[in-house]
Amino acid sequence: MDFDIKEAITIFLKGLFMGSADIVPGVSGGTIALITGIYERLVHAISSINFTFIKPLLKGDFTGFKEKLFEEIDFELFIPLILGIGLAVLTLAHVISYLLEEQTAYTFSFFLGLILASSYILYTQLDEINIKILIVTAIGIVLSYIFVGLNPIAANHSLPVIFISGLIAICAMILPGISGSFLLLLLGQYQYMLGTLNALNFADIITFLLGAVIGILGFSKILNYLLENHESVTMAFLIGIMIGTLRLPVDKISSSLTGSWIICLLLALIGIAIVVLLEKRFKYME
Repeated sequence: MDFDIKEAITIFLKGLFMGSADIVPGVSGGTIALITGIYERLVHAISSINFTFIKPLLKGDFTGFKEKLFEEIDFELFIPLILGIGLAVLTLAHVISYLLEEQTAYTFSFFLGLILASSYILYTQLDEINIKILIVTAIGIVLSYIFVGLNPIAANHSLPVIFISGLIAICAMILPGISGSFLLLLLGQYQYMLGTLNALNFADIITFLLGAVIGILGFSKILNYLLENHESVTMAFLIGIMIGTLRLPVDKISSSLTGSWIICLLLALIGIAIVVLLEKRFKYME
């Protein structure tokens, strides 16, 4: 397998951005995948995994196994992307925990800028804007706004619960605007899983990852079908979901601000600037 080093580094950096977003409640790694131009390739690559390479392996046909494996799995995408996501999650767990607890308003001000700019940029890139698109966007906004206002569920942290949480949360993480971390927060597992990462509790981590793998393999096929056959409507709905999630940072800022509104505004502008620079750097519009 021959890697294009420049492409691999670029994908690795996108993975870093995605992992950084996925660990934050209210921010979606799927959003970062969209604005960096990797989203549709990622969804297609995941949905293409059908495990047909297992059949020649069971027959002892190692040559056929290798051919099918490399034909079915986009290693050039997955290896650097997963490395980037994994590194971001492991290194930022402590940082994000501190910022969310000690600098809540300022942290969510930055996230608000990220989400706001991402929503605008993606909306300008729709093929057309008509009544149907506006209605679908409005539906996404309303559903997301209601979802974000839900109260966290009190739940235990047994392995079956962690498995189901991973299965559900990963479906959200791949959707732009729907934060898998926020869904974990609603399921009562977010703080626990952060502690698990910090403590490297492998039993819980592996259980969560197993649920995530099963969830993403199934859900990605549905999403890939929608993007291939109803792209504009699907994207409009996803953008609406992103806009609706702005309720979370706004609520957090208004309820926890003890410092300056000017700093909040500056941090939001920095978030907007980063998204604009990412969009220009990775040329999503092309």
